[in-house]
This record gives sequence, structure tokens and C-alpha cells, in this order.
Amino acid sequence: MLTAVRTVLFYLGLGVVTPLFAIPLLAAWPLPFAVREAIARGWCRTVLFWLRLTCGIRHRVEGLENLPDYPAVILSKHQSAWETIAYRTFFPAHLSWVLKRDLFRIPFYGWSLVALEEIGIDRGSGREALRQVEEKGQAHLASGRWVVVFPEGTRVAPGETGKYAQGGARLAVAAGAPVVPVALNSGRLWGRGDWRKHPGTITVRIGPTFEPEGYTAAGLNRAVRDWIEEQMVELEDRPEPIREAVHT
Repeated sequence: MLTAVRTVLFYLGLGVVTPLFAIPLLAAWPLPFAVREAIARGWCRTVLFWLRLTCGIRHRVEGLENLPDYPAVILSKHQSAWETIAYRTFFPAHLSWVLKRDLFRIPFYGWSLVALEEIGIDRGSGREALRQVEEKGQAHLASGRWVVVFPEGTRVAPGETGKYAQGGARLAVAAGAPVVPVALNSGRLWGRGDWRKHPGTITVRIGPTFEPEGYTAAGLNRAVRDWIEEQMVELEDRPEPIREAVHT
């Protein structure tokens, strides 16, 4: 009961604070991207503070020393909406996200995604979606932004593994950009099928950089997936890594 009450308080605060940041962000549309990114980071920090205050959810980040000094493609495990908020607060670079175009329709939040020039794709468009990720992703990398891709495409429950699509790995190979793999266990506290937010600490583990030289997209995708799933054994106390279900 207490968890439910605290979660309701969190969502009430989220509903209040989101327009307060979204309106200035939309007003800043004609200004440089760095200004809009700074406003977005402010929203993310505020939401995480409110989440910690109301629901008792904290986080720790391991492996920040592994981050390169130049634009990279982040291939990350995806278990909840938490990472879409938190990553802007501890990755040092400007971020661009590959996400469902449908999210652009959400009032204030979705409009802000458009103002931040996120890479919206139609997952059902097959090769066209891959082309958009590769084309727009290279442009964003060339402008100094990092591109965040969830290769499983959607949130997966703790203990499960989805198919790792090649889009992010193809982008890295085409752009000659390094890949930063990320494993995390956010789904334990902010579950996909549970609206409640449970107290505890989320661990985010950033791995060693994978340079694309010498890899095919399929090979790079497989290597990153194996690293992530090996980390999930410890983060989720799995018996062993799951090694099937890779798009080649």
C-alpha cells in the first residue's frame, strides 16, 4: 500500500514538472541544440530527484572511465522508462535517441522529443527503418552527438532477453564510430508490467568500448550482445547468459 501511494505521488509530480520544462524547451527551438539539451537535462535531474524522494529509487553507475572522448553509439539493455530519463544525467555528451515515432504524439513530452531532434522510426518499416537509423545517426554523430540505441527494440522483463537487431551496429560500422555497451537492472524496481515503483538501487554498468574496425555489423552486434548478457548474469543473478536470438 505504501509503495502504491508513493508511486502516485511520483506520477503527480511528474505531471506537474513536465510541462514546466517542456514549454521553455519548445520556446528554445530556434536556439542552439545545446540550450535545448540543457533544459532536457534539467528535467531529467528533477525527475530523478523526485523519484528518489517519493519512491526511494537511487542508482549507481560503473565504468564511466570506459567512455571515449569522441562521439559513440551507445547500445544499451532496455528494461524500463528509467534509462530514458537517467542517461542524460551521467553521460557527458549530447545524446540523440533512436525511438518509436509514435512517442512524438504525446503532449509536451513527445513535442519535446521533436524539439530535441530525436531519431523517430517506424519499427514496422523494415529496411527503411534501418536506412533512417544509419542516415540520421551518421549526421548526428558528425555533429558531435552520441546516438543511443536499444537493440532489443522494446523493454524486456528482468531475466529475459529479446532479439538484438543490427541497426545500432550497422550505424557504428558505417560511421566508423565506437560502440559503448551498457547493461542495467532497472526492471527490478521500475517494471514493465507493474505501474508501481519499488525502492532500491539500480546498477548501470558501462563496458569497454568496441571499435568497429575488423567487425561486420552482425559480428559487432553479437560481440556487444554477449558482453551485455554476461553482465546481466551478475546484475540479475541469472544462472548463465542467454546466447540465442540475435538478428544476423
